[in-house]
Amino acid sequence: MTKPICLWSGPRNVSTALMYSFAQLPGLQVIDEPLYGHYLRVSGAMHPGRQQIMDAMNCDGNVVMKELLLRQAVDSSERLFIKHMAHHLLQLDLDFLRSTSNIFLLRDPREMLPSLTIQLPHATLSDTGLKRQWELFSDLLQAGQRPIILDSRELLLDPRAILRELCSRLDLEFDTRMLTWDAGPRAEDGVWAPHWYHAVHQSTGFAPYECKPEFPDHLQSLLSDCTPWYERLYEHALRPTQREIPFETS
Repeated sequence: MTKPICLWSGPRNVSTALMYSFAQLPGLQVIDEPLYGHYLRVSGAMHPGRQQIMDAMNCDGNVVMKELLLRQAVDSSERLFIKHMAHHLLQLDLDFLRSTSNIFLLRDPREMLPSLTIQLPHATLSDTGLKRQWELFSDLLQAGQRPIILDSRELLLDPRAILRELCSRLDLEFDTRMLTWDAGPRAEDGVWAPHWYHAVHQSTGFAPYECKPEFPDHLQSLLSDCTPWYERLYEHALRPTQREIPFETS
């Protein structure tokens, strides 16, 4: 049985660029954050474009995932690549995760938080998804899965090698077309794209990695909350031609 691929990212983690990359593969259909409306409904979070997003989507997350899994089961001619935010998993039956191939996309909070707080000035640990990613990763390990952890810095330093290894883990054929795409909005974009996708719409591929040495003082407390969760996850991040290593969740 063909399993849909679920990407569980935090915000500002180059997840949209990765979605665009996978959209270049023949036989793969990408879907952009189908649980966003559900998350806004149950959390009450005041995100940019909140009402427009909820009006445009089915906001019952259990129904959304049931329909997507059924769609994959009925038609295996196109494998689904579903981009998600990890923190969108609120008040949901998570049994569907046993039927998907799961990737966790990370970004060093020292680099991610200054970008996140432009749109969410009062962001908290839960908005980053880092703790949620660790919880999900640990649960899937205990259920016998081998979920993949992908770090955005590793990806940007060597997109070709990381994507080749990622595709191998997902039983996909790597294609050099994954490295480039046309600039501008895409048909797959969610309705929230005007609020979040300004930079990626100007891209035609993965931007070279740039270290951001300066970090705002007012975000130091949030950085302290995020760093332990990021470090736990990063320990298991994919590297090119990485051999399988034992996983520990303690």
